[in-house]
Amino acid sequence: MPAWALLCLLWAVAGATQDCPAQCSCQALESMGLRVDCVGRGLVALPALPAHTRQLLLTNNSLRTVPPGAFDHLPQLQTLEVAHNPWHCDCDLTYLRLWLEDRMPEALLDAHCASPGRAARHPLGQLTGYQLGSCGWQLQGSWAYPGVWWDMALVAVATLGLALLAGLLCVSTDPWH
Repeated sequence: MPAWALLCLLWAVAGATQDCPAQCSCQALESMGLRVDCVGRGLVALPALPAHTRQLLLTNNSLRTVPPGAFDHLPQLQTLEVAHNPWHCDCDLTYLRLWLEDRMPEALLDAHCASPGRAARHPLGQLTGYQLGSCGWQLQGSWAYPGVWWDMALVAVATLGLALLAGLLCVSTDPWH
């Protein structure tokens, strides 16, 4: 290999790893992109990730949630390992669930919930909507909604009106009177 090609390769590797989060270690991959290894680093939040991250290893940390859009700037991301974190499986984890569901559904079984109680010890991929929480789309309690009483009154008046109308029609069409 010519010296200039080796120099270019070393320069590309150095440039690729300079954006590596301080809490993690990075390795340039032969197929371009980075392997960002954050395994067992005690992370409680995602660090700023380089845009050319291809493999992201987040196993065995203290991550409880992933902010919405956290991986949207990582178009090359192909591998995401999230096992052994105390995930708090509520609406805030919906982004991670949907991202994994679209790109690597098998990883959903590796992410186990630590809380809240209704989701604890379940894999993220097996949770029902109830176990994730209301997520802003829960219907209002029908009796708590004040308009229900007005609706019920309107139905009662309409029913009474129809009964009176039916009675009048029966009286006016009776040939014996």
